[in-house]
Order: sequence, then structure tokens, then C-alpha cells
Amino acid sequence: MSKRLFTPSRRDLLSGAMAGLSAYAGIHFTGSDDAIADTGRKTDKVRLTWGYHGLTLIAKERGEFEKELAKDNIKVEWLGPFPNHAPTLQAVTGDSADFGFGGSTTPALAAIIAGSPLVFTQFVLYEPRTTAIIAKDDSGINKVEDLVGKSVAVNRSGLGEFLLIAALEKHKVDRSKVKFVYLNPPDAAPALASGKVDAWSMWSPGVDIARLDYKAHDVFLEGRDLPFQIDFSSYVTSRKFAKDNPALVRALNAAYEKEAQWVNQNTRDAEYLVQKVAKYDDRIRDQFIERKRNYKLIPVSDKKFVTELQNAANWLTERKVLPESVTVADHLAGG
Repeated sequence: MSKRLFTPSRRDLLSGAMAGLSAYAGIHFTGSDDAIADTGRKTDKVRLTWGYHGLTLIAKERGEFEKELAKDNIKVEWLGPFPNHAPTLQAVTGDSADFGFGGSTTPALAAIIAGSPLVFTQFVLYEPRTTAIIAKDDSGINKVEDLVGKSVAVNRSGLGEFLLIAALEKHKVDRSKVKFVYLNPPDAAPALASGKVDAWSMWSPGVDIARLDYKAHDVFLEGRDLPFQIDFSSYVTSRKFAKDNPALVRALNAAYEKEAQWVNQNTRDAEYLVQKVAKYDDRIRDQFIERKRNYKLIPVSDKKFVTELQNAANWLTERKVLPESVTVADHLAGG
């Protein structure tokens, strides 16, 4: 498994969103492993992945996150940038990183099904939901039904694939009539620009950049057109790391919670911080400021949310986005 990290490029800027609020108590394992009584840690360093978006990037740039962890004598090492969630999962599985950067639950579940020893440490709800299926203005694609006979770029077992399936289902369009093209964001963006695919299912800020750069428009917008949520955001680590370092996981959860509180109270400053690194157009930054993106962290001990995520996983399995069923409660660490 490759441990190569991604270096910044213009294409890397097309990536997605993050993070939130809540209180964390003691940590324990759930699932098939025995509960652990150890409340300590076996390392004083945590290796965190980051990308060009969301809470993790803000935490990295603002600096208060590292100061908060330093109070517990925990040193942070930042690894990245990563273009999307799947490579961060590979890094954690391959032990070149300790945590994913806060990406989609769907590829995390797919990795778990494939045998990766990953556990969720916390979940993230963010509003507004801005993932969208977009097409260029001159494509002739203006509604979901227009996708018949067309090709759509999606990330496999991820938010892009889920949204396309949900859109087709809502509009009663047979999946077999639309070509799914599996591409990660750095490859999907130029494919849309060059006409190699007709549409793209993508999250912020990538979808926002593409609308502007390629003169594209929304065909289907998650927050507007989909009345339910199946895919969420999450932080993951390896089962071994969480079992060996419950105190560190608690400290990390609490630091992200404080970061989310700051972001929710300082939307404008947060968006300027992200833009400084991601270097996208001022118009996109201003759109994000206007949306007043807010984040809520959910502990893995929240049984109601875990049930909701289990229902989501079942939905994805029934539609073959996930290759087989998975019991979410068997893959939780911390709370």
C-alpha cells in the first residue's frame, strides 16, 4: 500500500467540507473487542492528515488546536495535503498516519468492509449540504432526466456515487441508463473541463470551483433536492491506535470540538483562513461566508446517531454502493 503523500497542485484544490460541537466523556471500545479499562496513552505524538478544506485545515492554520493539545503534552505532526478521503484511509491503514482528515463515512465503511482495521472516533454534521451534480452550461443537461445516455464522474463508494444514485432514484431514472465513471477529484475536474465526462457529482469546494472555472450549473443539489441524509463526515483511526491511546483520542476529540465552536462563531475569519491556503477565487470565498457554514460534532456514544448511520449503511448496501453489509457498532472507538 502506497504511503506517498500528495503535493499541492491546482487540481488538488477540488475537495470537500467539515466539522462541529458536543461533549466527550470517558472512552471505551464497542464491538467485538473487549472493553478496555486503560485510560492512558502510549505515544505523545499524533500524525494528522489534512486537505484543502474544512475544520482540519482551519485547525492546522489557526494554531490554537496544537496549543490545546500541547496542554496535554501531545505533539501534532501534519501530513498532506490529501485530495480526498480515500488516500487518508490508506495512510491510516498503512500506519503512515494516525487519523483521517474528517471525510465521508461511505468510503470509510467501504474500507472497513474491505478489511481495513479502522474505527470511528467521532462524526460530523455540517450545514448547509452543498454536494451537487453539475454539468457545463452548454451541455444540454438541465435536469436529472437529461443524464440518460450521459456519463457522470463520481468517487467510488463515496459521496459522489451516493448522490447520483439518490438523484436517479428520486427521479425514477434507471441506473443502467447512466454511465458511472469512477474518478477521484483531481482526475474528475479536468475530465469535466475537457468533455470526457458529461457531468460530475462532487462536494464543496470542488463543486464551487468547477461551477466558476468551467461555467457549470447544478443539476441536483443535495441540501435542496434530497430530503434525507445518508452520507456523513467522520474521523477515523486504527483500532490498535484507539485501544492503545484512549486519552489521546479524548484530547483530540475535545480539541476539534473547541475548533468547531470557534469556526461557528467566526465564519468570516474561518473562510478567509481556508481560502488563504486553497487559493480559490474571492467569489467562492464570499459564497461560503454567505452560507454561514456550521459544524456539529457527534460522539460515537450517541446511540441515536449510530442507529441513523446504520440505516444509512443499509441503504447503501441495498443499492450496491457498499459491497456488503456492515455493523457500524462494531467499529466505534471513543465516546
